[in-house]
Amino acid sequence: MVKKLLHTRYRVTDLEKTVSFYKDVLGLKETRRHTSGRGSQLVFFKASDSEEEVEICKFDASGPVIVGPDLTHLAFEVDDMEKFAAEAKAKGYPLSDGPHPNGRGGAIAFIDAPEGYEIELIQVAPKKD
Repeated sequence: MVKKLLHTRYRVTDLEKTVSFYKDVLGLKETRRHTSGRGSQLVFFKASDSEEEVEICKFDASGPVIVGPDLTHLAFEVDDMEKFAAEAKAKGYPLSDGPHPNGRGGAIAFIDAPEGYEIELIQVAPKKD
């Protein structure tokens, strides 16, 4: 039996452009970087309040990266959707959809990473005391 989710991997063509997006636009922390035994270039990221990591992989020997629509996405919580959207747009990454109210007092939106992977952003409703 598995115990817990450790990381999710996304293979990319332009490693440094994608690394910049995860660091500078999403604000994730790079936790480690290395080349695997088979030659994959790997960079791991972590959100500040998460244990799980995102692994970005460049491995040209696997052929071209083909990102299918609606196949997979990552979802991240944001504190302030409007502020995030404005800062991301200023860095060249406007929201691709939303924000939309989620019916629970929060909102959801989407942004596309450089390779075309979709990122979901969720603003949770403020807790009521």
